[in-house]
Amino acid sequence: MPETLVPALDELDQEFTKAWADPKFVAEYHRLLAEFVGRETPLTHLARLSEVTGYHVCAKREDLNHTGAHKINNALGQALLAKRMGKKRIIAETGAGQHGVATATVCALFGLECDVYMGEEDTVRQRLNVFRMQLMGARVIPVTSGTRTLKDALNEAMRDWVSNVRTTHYIIGTAAGPHPYPHMVREFHRVIGEETRRQYLERYQTLPDYGIACIGGGSNAIGFFYGFLNDPSGKLVGVEAGGEGVATGHHAAPLTAGSPGVLHGSYSYMMQDADGQVVPTHSISAGLDYPGVGAEHSYLKDQGRVQYEAADDADVLKAFADLSRLEGIIPAFETAHAFVPLFRPGRFEPGSRIVVNLSGRGDKDMERAAQLLNLGAN
Repeated sequence: MPETLVPALDELDQEFTKAWADPKFVAEYHRLLAEFVGRETPLTHLARLSEVTGYHVCAKREDLNHTGAHKINNALGQALLAKRMGKKRIIAETGAGQHGVATATVCALFGLECDVYMGEEDTVRQRLNVFRMQLMGARVIPVTSGTRTLKDALNEAMRDWVSNVRTTHYIIGTAAGPHPYPHMVREFHRVIGEETRRQYLERYQTLPDYGIACIGGGSNAIGFFYGFLNDPSGKLVGVEAGGEGVATGHHAAPLTAGSPGVLHGSYSYMMQDADGQVVPTHSISAGLDYPGVGAEHSYLKDQGRVQYEAADDADVLKAFADLSRLEGIIPAFETAHAFVPLFRPGRFEPGSRIVVNLSGRGDKDMERAAQLLNLGAN
């Protein structure tokens, strides 16, 4: 990381450690999760999908959170921390726009200034979320450098933070980046896995055989997985963005086809060339269109605790349409990745009990989905 940010990261680490050990801070966080976000979210049995696939499938309904995704868990926690630290301005990066919307939402709640960096390409394919952020008072700053996607938005947010570190807190939306962010983001999202584990045990008096989540930088997945990491009998699956196919090189699947390197202050798997330079990524989903991944996911891959695989855009689009048709639930493109393994013949044992983290809803993807699925008002 830039040397000028090291003191800020040290301060953040210290302040988060103190806050997370403070019963008053934790109580206020959980009060707002209940009263503002709408937690806890339901565990839904997907009966028709189960019949089609031959598995017993449930979904953890993070799409029912306020703002429509899991991102609000972390944005709320970090905004509370920023207030505690006396920071009046918030910056964030966003790809699909869900983290940007969540950040704009909590800034409106607390009366904080908010600037969101978003790749220019993503501002086009996620126009609805741009408007949502602006409506809540945030300034959306298009990033025109590089590939004009999530990686470049994060780069610009880092540059801003370097210049304004005394007055500004940077809410990173994923479980990647420099310490303490991966740890902090996991802690704010672990409520997902803890709720899911308890809900499943209460309903079925057993634990699921598999837990599945989509993964870009890895925030929803690490929060979901954390509730089950100490259960050796349960297998965990993370699904990356296979784009046009891993063999084509046009994808965003560093855990499947990348190699260890340093990106945004973290040593983890990433997509890079022989000289260590970041290579362009591609995905149908703006939120997974990132060349790196959280270091904890890299560790879990190396330990063999989590299985990571990739889902191609074509399979994702089919899963998106199938879940909508079978269950009346329209997932985000990112979330649809997590459902792809269910449709792969023989991927799981017949009758397997599976929970999928339904991390976000697909309102933001409607325009693009209509184009890709050739759905018109005819």
